Amino acid sequence: MRLILEKIEKCVGSEHHLYPLDMEVRPNTVNILLGATLAGKTSLMRLMAGLEPPSAGRILVDGVDVTGQSVRKRNVSMVYQQFINYPSMTVFDNIASPLKLRGEKNIDAQVRALASRLHIDAFLTRLPAELSGGQQQRVALARALAKRAPLILLDEPLVNLDYKLREELRDELSSIFANSESTVVYATTEPGEALLLGGFTAVMDAGKLLQYGPTAAVFHHPASLRVARAFSDPPINLFAGRVTRNGTVVQLTDTLDIPLAQALPDSGHVTIGLRANAMRVNARDGDVALPGVVELAEISGSDTFLHANTVIGNVVVQLTGVHFFEIGASIQLYVQPDHAYIFDEQGALLLSPRSTTTATASGV
Repeated sequence: MRLILEKIEKCVGSEHHLYPLDMEVRPNTVNILLGATLAGKTSLMRLMAGLEPPSAGRILVDGVDVTGQSVRKRNVSMVYQQFINYPSMTVFDNIASPLKLRGEKNIDAQVRALASRLHIDAFLTRLPAELSGGQQQRVALARALAKRAPLILLDEPLVNLDYKLREELRDELSSIFANSESTVVYATTEPGEALLLGGFTAVMDAGKLLQYGPTAAVFHHPASLRVARAFSDPPINLFAGRVTRNGTVVQLTDTLDIPLAQALPDSGHVTIGLRANAMRVNARDGDVALPGVVELAEISGSDTFLHANTVIGNVVVQLTGVHFFEIGASIQLYVQPDHAYIFDEQGALLLSPRSTTTATASGV
């Protein structure tokens, strides 16, 4: 299915929920809507589904204008944050309901195959209320897949699950979607979820579409500082600098420079971005050293998050493995110069670690 949004806009009274945007959703793959709460993800999904009309613009499906068409006339499946199932129907009947509506044959075999893929085949005779939250959400996903809609919309479907269940379902969703013939649109606030699911990512902020392209390309080559902030968890470390020496160096302090892999226009002030996993506590050839003081060290799963106050400001460093640091101790952090992102005074990207990778941008 080919879904195209042309100059789509959504206003409620004088408030803009979505500013005018153009987007052609990549068909038969996973498309991530990534952004913080109130970025406009749900509003955009509701327009895609036909649950609400846009204030302006057109929605085209396979070349047909469906802008004024209600959700009942569109072949769409939607899974919400809440566990929405038919409470008086068994798991089997919940999954079978769209198959029965289509008059399908071999319903029993199809339901059991879907239930097996989502690891809920042991619960087919139970009611939704007898299941855990994760199991209920699997039922909702199975029913959405059973509908075989050309467009499947998932609005933060894992947000209400506990950490362990989220991790389990995230790992499984990639393979489930890979075997689906539908176009999937998946909204999330978590950059890690977007990277795990892959496909294509649209970064949104405050009702604007900032950038859309292959997920890895958008992550490695954010078109702007706003995109880099939205697509970094932990938050990207940002520092003020100035391009000097004929554009070959970014000066951070009177005594600390970062050499550049390629010359930039000597345009004055810039912002340096260093992702948390770009910094280390062990030196390598060519590193720039950042002396500082340990303020906090947090262990989360198999990673350690180190907070330090350095000569260029406060930083967060993501270290693989479990590490222990004494609060207040002096520390030396290291980073390769070519791991730095450079943004101009307007926030546009000048240089990235993978500057040859590009992605489309809209409405920055």
